[in-house]
Amino acid sequence: MLAVESQGKPDPDKHNSWTYYLAHMYAKYRLPPFLVVVCKDKATASWAAEPIRVGRGFHTSMVVFPLVLGPGTLPVITEADEAARDLGVAVFSALAYAKDPGLTAILDALASGVADDAEKSGSRGNSKTDEGGTVDRVDWAEIVEIGLGEGPGRDYWRHLMATYTPNFPGSNTIVEESWLEGRAKGQTEGKAEGKAEGKAEDILHILEVRGVEIPDSVRERVTDCTDLDVLGAWLDRSLSVAHAEELFVEE
Repeated sequence: MLAVESQGKPDPDKHNSWTYYLAHMYAKYRLPPFLVVVCKDKATASWAAEPIRVGRGFHTSMVVFPLVLGPGTLPVITEADEAARDLGVAVFSALAYAKDPGLTAILDALASGVADDAEKSGSRGNSKTDEGGTVDRVDWAEIVEIGLGEGPGRDYWRHLMATYTPNFPGSNTIVEESWLEGRAKGQTEGKAEGKAEGKAEDILHILEVRGVEIPDSVRERVTDCTDLDVLGAWLDRSLSVAHAEELFVEE
């Protein structure tokens, strides 16, 4: 059994809570429990990895060893096919790198990987594991949303989930057919143009969700741009800029 905790900063009070979680789970379910702590920076990960010793100097009653996942212990996954190969690793990787400047690329790969895998399985969003169990992709999406916490990263993830709808609706819905049609279109010679248009829409959507005013000049410049690298840089900046014009300011 897993007790999963998303930890944003060191908190000594968590040692008491984590010890209780494991003892309670072991007593109630009679199964070996594991504490998984997902951290968003190396300093917090280093703190969380320290063993928790319960007792006094002359005798240790219990020692808890958290299993820590964070930057450096998980790979940065920015390719959709790699994310689709192991959604669990991809999900925890996205949470571990939630403060990374390249978060949008990580979430893009995760959302696309989930959608690709769902399409291959031909299911509504469930995938059979080797042991015959079921993994619900809707649950994975909710874990990402909760783990990202409040902020532009979560807003962007929600926008992706509204785009990659095979995670949620049943087959043969209008939304799903639209997505499949767009995917097929993207495989034609207009693929690059479609990607640029999609990134431009994402940039403007994020700014709108964050309440940033978008002048017509900014909107026009974003929608007219076809350079994917430039749009990618603007997309990353859209998560944090206070004014829309700051998209075009070089770091």
